[in-house]
Amino acid sequence: MHALTDLVSDFMTLATVSWALKPPTKMFPNGFGKVESLGSLGVSSLLLFGGLAMGLNSVEVLYTQFTGESLPTFLQGLGHSHSHIGIDHGHDHGHHHHGHDHGHDHGAGHGHSHVEIGPNINAAWLAGGSILVKEWLYRATMKIAKERKSSVLASNAVHHRIDSLTAMVALISISLSNILQGASWLDPVGGLLVSLMVIRAGWSNTRAALFELADMGIDDEMCYEIKKVAENTLKAERLAGVKPGVAGKVKSVGGIKSGQNFLVDITLALEEATVTLEDMARIEGMLREQVGEGVRGVRKVRVKFIEEGKEEVSEFVERAEEDLESESGSEAGHSHENGGECKHGEKKKEK
Repeated sequence: MHALTDLVSDFMTLATVSWALKPPTKMFPNGFGKVESLGSLGVSSLLLFGGLAMGLNSVEVLYTQFTGESLPTFLQGLGHSHSHIGIDHGHDHGHHHHGHDHGHDHGAGHGHSHVEIGPNINAAWLAGGSILVKEWLYRATMKIAKERKSSVLASNAVHHRIDSLTAMVALISISLSNILQGASWLDPVGGLLVSLMVIRAGWSNTRAALFELADMGIDDEMCYEIKKVAENTLKAERLAGVKPGVAGKVKSVGGIKSGQNFLVDITLALEEATVTLEDMARIEGMLREQVGEGVRGVRKVRVKFIEEGKEEVSEFVERAEEDLESESGSEAGHSHENGGECKHGEKKKEK
């Protein structure tokens, strides 16, 4: 099952990364970066649910080792005893007592036989080799993920790190089980600790993927890097074709992350109102070229021009609260329609 999960994770990573790099189309004008975000959500979800399954299995093994009774059997018996409460208390108590003695006797014998056998010490070499290979894969994959700012590659790298930690727990458990008597409980305890780390990493990556799919804005560090390149571009001699002072200054930088692609919005405040369309086209083209080359991951640059000293106007179309309240408070369908038309007419007149 674990090998199948690894295979699905690797296939999902390769497929989404290659797909996300395809050029934009008419149907997808912003490219296919969100495909990688979906892949990141899938891989991180595998991590999250894998961690939950690992933790549940570790708890079950620990319970079995210390009580001699399997956890599903205990839960089933607990439900059975609850269903008999108030019907025949004496019979239920006797049945429960008998089940406890029976499970205890068998569990003690079974646990003792496992301590005598113990894990093969040669398995420690396999665990040690797995640690080295998986840790190398983690570092190599994470290096590429940071360079490309790819969330799905980062999630896949964490998958390799989890495999490395799991092998480390196995190595410690195998080694101590051959030195100490009754140390078989170390394996499920280590598995429980690793599962907590897996759940934490899985939830963190799942949360990041969900934010990315919801078009969360790019972080401050990325904005600063873009702004720095844009400001240097405006000051460069490459803008010699534009009159001095016309290029203006960077008012704001924003955008969203789409997979390993960044879709950037730059607002420039112009110092002169006599800027020609040719000047703006030249400035926009130079900014797009320099920011695209200077900041890795930038796939799209959109430039907006405003006059120096003026406030930036939101691009969103907002509706007044009184409009929404009046529409929701309309009593009849006819009056609702008339009210809507009237208000739209008033808006047009105001404009």
